[in-house]
Formats: sequence, C-alpha cells, structure tokens
Amino acid sequence: MKSIFVCENCEYTASKWSGRCPMCGEWNTMQEKSSVQEEKSKIRIPGKNAVKSVGKGSSKKLKDISFTDRIRFSTGIGEFDRVLGGGIVEGSVVLLSGEPGIGKSTLLLQICDAVGANASILYVSGEESAPQIKMRAERLGIGTENLLVLCETNINKVTAEIEATSPKVVIIDSIQTMYDDNLSSMPGTVTQVKQSSMAMINVAKYTGTAVIIVGHVNKDGAIAGPKVLEHMVDSVLYFEGNKQLLYRIIRAVKNRFGSTNEIGVFEMCDNGLSEVPNPSEVLLSQRPLGVSGSCAVCVMEGTRPIIAEIQALVNPSPIPSPRRMASGVDYNRASLLLAVLEKRLGLKFSSQEVFLNVTGGLQLYETATDMAIAMALISSLKDIPIPEDVIVFGEIGLAGECRTVAGMELRINEAIRLGFTTIAVPYHSISRLKKDYGGVKIVGIKSVYDLLKLIKDYQ
Repeated sequence: MKSIFVCENCEYTASKWSGRCPMCGEWNTMQEKSSVQEEKSKIRIPGKNAVKSVGKGSSKKLKDISFTDRIRFSTGIGEFDRVLGGGIVEGSVVLLSGEPGIGKSTLLLQICDAVGANASILYVSGEESAPQIKMRAERLGIGTENLLVLCETNINKVTAEIEATSPKVVIIDSIQTMYDDNLSSMPGTVTQVKQSSMAMINVAKYTGTAVIIVGHVNKDGAIAGPKVLEHMVDSVLYFEGNKQLLYRIIRAVKNRFGSTNEIGVFEMCDNGLSEVPNPSEVLLSQRPLGVSGSCAVCVMEGTRPIIAEIQALVNPSPIPSPRRMASGVDYNRASLLLAVLEKRLGLKFSSQEVFLNVTGGLQLYETATDMAIAMALISSLKDIPIPEDVIVFGEIGLAGECRTVAGMELRINEAIRLGFTTIAVPYHSISRLKKDYGGVKIVGIKSVYDLLKLIKDYQ
C-alpha cells in the first residue's frame, strides 16, 4: 500500500518524508498516512434531518432574522462569564486550551457543578476513566445530579449520546482524542481533529447545545492540530499561568459574542479554582516597601484595569556578556528600553546584569508598561526606592519621548481607588482628562529625562 506524508500544521502533501515542511517551514510535522481515499464520514447530527434543506427561498432578509432564540446563560463562575462576554451563548462552540496540569479539567468540573443546578450536562472524556473523574469530583465537592459522564473517543457514539440525552452543555475533553471510525487516519491527525470538530460544531448549530472543547497545546504553546480549528469555533480561550504559582488567568483571544483580550483571574486552592474578583489588591498585597527596583503600573485587560507590580534587579556583571532576563514582559521590548535609557540618559546598563519580573505570573503585553519598566530599572540602578503611593504608566518612543495610551481615565480611577496619591502619566494626556482629580497629584512626563528627575526627587 502506497503512503503519503501530510503536514499536521498546513496539510501540505508530499510523496516522501522530510524533516521540515516545504510549505509552512515547521519541523517534524510530516506524518505518514495511507494514500487510499478515505470513506466519506457518515456522522449523524442530532436534529439535522429535521432542518429544511437549503434551496430556493431559504434565505431571509436581515431585518426578518430573530436572535432571541440564542440567549446567554451564566456558568455560575463570574470570571469565566466575564471572559465570554457575560456567559455562554446557546449553540456556541468554545475552545479552551492550556498546558497540562494548569487546571482545565478542574475548571470544567466546577462549571458543571454550577450549570448542573438547572440544566443537564454531558462530560465526554477521552483521556480519563469514569472512576478518575469521580475521584476529582469528590475532591472538588461536585454534587450535582445532572452531570452525565461518557468515556468515549468515537465521535459517532458521542453524537448519538447527545441525541439520546439532549444536554444543554457538552464538554469534550479533549478534541485530540476524538476520532471518526469512517476515516482511516489515526486520532490526533489533522483530518481527525477537523472532522471531529466539525461534527461538534454542527451539533451546536443544529440543536442549540453549547459545546466546550478542550484543546492540547504543543511545545511552542500553540493549540495542537490545524490552525483552522481556531477559525472554526466561536471563542478561543487560553489558560495561562505557571503551575508552580497560585494564580491562573483565562484570556480570550477570539470571541464572536464579546470583546477580545478580556481576562479572568483565578487562584488555585486545595478545593479547586477560586475566583479573584479584585486582582489588583491581591497582586499588590505582598509588595515590598522601601526597596528599590519596584514600580506599580496599571494595564488594561479588555475592559478591566489591573494594577500590577514590575520588579527590576540591576547588578554589576562579573562576565563580559551580562545576562538579561524578562519574565512577564516582552524580552525584545525590555531590550529596546535599555537601549533608550543608555543612549538618552547615559546610564551604563551594558555592563550590568538586568532581571525583570512581573509579580503574580501575569503576562503584560501593553506598551503602557514602558514608563514603569524604565522607572524600575533606573530605581534599581541608582538604588533609590520609589514611594509606594506612586504609580506610572505610558509608552516610551525611541527618542525617549513619553506617549499617551488609551483608557487613561479608567487607569487613573483604578489607581485612586487603591490609594495611589501620585500618578505619573505622559504630559500630553493631561489635557485630555475630562475631570479634576482633587487630592491626587497628576505628574506630566514629557520624556525619560523627566523620569530620571522624578526618581532623583525621591532620593
């Protein structure tokens, strides 16, 4: 039987194996499969046969389309609802991914317990046995009677069970373990993942059942399988965080029913994941006082302002090539800021070891952190502590100028709520503020020279 080789990433087909895909350039993605044409899948979609086939007169005018039959319902977990835009939409498909052991299955069981109070849920596991799921449920205190457990990897049997039980929510853990027995390829391949995902999407659209799919991640942190999987679903959520730390973050990178880049914050406890409704207070609760190299910053995660602490440690290097490390901020952005400070202010970072860290395991992607990073670096180099009531946010350009960022008033209000009395912002953003913040000192910063002067004032 003749074999062909198919790239798991882009589905490029070749007659012989190669270490690197000629099309997408990825390594070790060429998988062998039979060249025999696969049979057409015969998956039965619940309710599909009852739907009128598309033909003449099937289209509708936009004004005549009603969407009241697709409503949201709460999962019972406020932080998860926030990420989804207010709750799960009936008939939607949500893809949840994250590293092994980050807490995906734990969170899903907690959702089952909350939703199961008023509706039935089908939990399909392709990785664990029923006793294993029962053990975790007892540890988490899951006691709902409306949770159905199915340990199955055949997608045809899964759709048949959905038709028989008519659950409100279906959870697939995970999509990489599902397969269609009408296809000859192995589970986890591009064809099987796409076919199984499409089957669950059809189930959701035809029956109104909400589907949550768990997706594995590869060594690069991306969702394993074809990239088209993320385009097929309605929402894509990433579970972030270090397994060694307490806090976990769910970030929406795609959401057809809400805003993207919204986050939910959780704390891993003995009895599962606990919501953190006010992450700013938690992240600042253990901030050291009177120590150089620590600066507070306010970032926007979706519609939520979050105040985090950026720490910097600058120390003379004993080796010719000083070490650089950045955790929680972009390494290239940190290198750019070091170059700007050395060029414009004459500060000798080139002979220093530099370590940057964002406490709590947060990942900060905004350029609004530039001024806070620069303040922390200068503070550590000069060994001048920044007062605990000072907060800084704004972007820094290559010329050393400070530029305004979006959401200034939301950031300032959050800083005032947490007791900050001195707020350093880009100078040009002060004129755009719509109200007067009495009792709070708003400091306008034009360039990195003003940042250096501000720190020297605290000496």
